[in-house]
Amino acid sequence: MFQDYLADNPTYGPHLFRWRYKMNRELFIRIMNVVESHDDYFVQKRNAANVLGLSCFQKVTVAFCMLTYGVPADATDEYVHIGESTALESLRRFVVAIVDVFEYEYLRHPNEADTARLMALGDKNGFPGMLGSIDCMHWAWKNCLVESQGQYKGHVEKSTIVLEAVASNDLWIWHDFFGMPGSHNDINVLHRSPLFANLTEGRAPDVNYTINGRDYTMSYYLADGIYPSWATLVKSISLPMGNKKKYFAKAQEVARKDVERAFGVLQSRFAIVRGPARLWDIKTLGLIRRACVIMHNMIVEDEGFVDPIEQFDYGGQNVEPSRGQATQTLAEFIDAHKRIRDQETHFQLKEDLIQHLQNHHPDLY
Repeated sequence: MFQDYLADNPTYGPHLFRWRYKMNRELFIRIMNVVESHDDYFVQKRNAANVLGLSCFQKVTVAFCMLTYGVPADATDEYVHIGESTALESLRRFVVAIVDVFEYEYLRHPNEADTARLMALGDKNGFPGMLGSIDCMHWAWKNCLVESQGQYKGHVEKSTIVLEAVASNDLWIWHDFFGMPGSHNDINVLHRSPLFANLTEGRAPDVNYTINGRDYTMSYYLADGIYPSWATLVKSISLPMGNKKKYFAKAQEVARKDVERAFGVLQSRFAIVRGPARLWDIKTLGLIRRACVIMHNMIVEDEGFVDPIEQFDYGGQNVEPSRGQATQTLAEFIDAHKRIRDQETHFQLKEDLIQHLQNHHPDLY
């Protein structure tokens, strides 16, 4: 295995390494070294007979085989020479290490620099104040317990778990919320999601922008028609009448596909989230899904961006309070909650965006 992939002159070059591991060799080695230093389980040891045990490369490779190809644990023993129980243990410990080490940096809330860049990118695409697009994805759960299948079966005839995510144009996933049973729709998931927790508690970065001569202080996400009419969500128009509204509907639907693209790339890189989940407990499934999102963002950072001119340093940490202390009183919390769900602001924002696209981006879409 070492000669095949990690030697100075490997049997399989960088192209084949990228094809098999879904990332460049340098990034893989970085992840492997961090995992080994974080969890002693991945350190190669000698047994009581003084025989060397499995290497970190073997254990990490078997975890990648299950994550990137979606194969069962007992399908990796011929090449990696690891038994089924050890493969499953390696997978569980690997995803825990990824989440513990990298979550704070690669699955964080947008800080002030992130927010400024995302808003500039949204303005370039005709939507000033936009931070990305939001949608939900269902992950089939093959081994859902029989007594829970009624709860986890929704619009499809199989048990599923819902993943809510927010993605930007460069496919970076800024938010994910996982674990709701598949019987819930996008509205139910949104009501239980912590997406707007920072905004409600006064911890989100300050936002100020102007559309059509009107000032706004809350950013928003693009969403499909099932989502509620909130001030922080902008939906398309189901039956647009007139050229301006038709143009807005087309522009919104094009820009909103960013999150659909992110889901597609995530599933192509990590087949385990494309096929039916085989593990039994939802906690481990949540860690697997979270680790896949984190490594997806690491690959986005490592391999560049959609627009090479828009270079940006993604290194950062979770957002800290930017307006002094966070919301302290119940009255302030309720007021922020009402402003987020204000329907009047939602419709006014949509009208201003319709006019803005007509005036400033007539040939963008």
